[in-house]
Amino acid sequence: MKSLSKTSKTWVFIMSIFILNACSSAEKTAQSKLAEEFASQPLQPETILTLEDIAHLPKPVQAYLTYTGAIGKAIPQNVRIEFEADMFNKPGDSPMKATSTQTNFFGSFSRIFLMKASKMGLPFQARHIYSNQQATFIVRVASLFNVVDISGEELTRAETVTVLNDLCLFVPGILVDKRFTWREIDSLTTEISLTNGAYSVSALLFFNTKGELISFVSDDRSALQDDGSLKKARWTTPVGNYKDIDGRKIPTYGEAIWNYPEGDFTYGKFKLKSIVYNISK
Repeated sequence: MKSLSKTSKTWVFIMSIFILNACSSAEKTAQSKLAEEFASQPLQPETILTLEDIAHLPKPVQAYLTYTGAIGKAIPQNVRIEFEADMFNKPGDSPMKATSTQTNFFGSFSRIFLMKASKMGLPFQARHIYSNQQATFIVRVASLFNVVDISGEELTRAETVTVLNDLCLFVPGILVDKRFTWREIDSLTTEISLTNGAYSVSALLFFNTKGELISFVSDDRSALQDDGSLKKARWTTPVGNYKDIDGRKIPTYGEAIWNYPEGDFTYGKFKLKSIVYNISK
């Protein structure tokens, strides 16, 4: 194999610097939005969750909050979550290794999510921002150009479901919030609904007899199609492997599944790396 010429090496060096700078710029966008949210939603004095606070909730949800250790702890005002993930473009495809960091705020529901991955040597970044009842979703290749860049009402509705999913799975203490409405179906199943501005979404929550939430199912989320459009499909996120993290039982493994008429497609498998509540920056 011939070695690179001096000119070629210089070009590779310049392109590497360009990609790194572009990547830094993409992350700065997320960091800038985070700074805005921390400024507009500073931490307030803590409120401790009590048994009286959860008395109005369906029985399986009460059991869930008790099991997870939410009682006697401060009601979360925000959360930062890090995952390792295997992501799939299509059924049967090899996984794309990824890491993600997200921060959610609950005074005014907001979510800033950044995922980094690579495939065939090319780095990818996916950035979801949900704030002020508006959502954007961008995927960049090598941080140089966007392969996905969408926004609008359908995406915002879909991302409202994602926000609801985050809260149910990882922030059970927030479920006493008056912005949620409930319908108990049976001893292990409950419907939850969230209205945020013009967007109302709902999901079924499935529990086991231990009090663990084991699956979240919604028909209000849309899947991104190859042509860039969004198409409604049932979305299921089974979770498990609960572990004690700072006195709270949290699911540390989950999957994201589109339940298409032609068959289920598991497009993501997630492992929890860290979770921290009520952070100041």
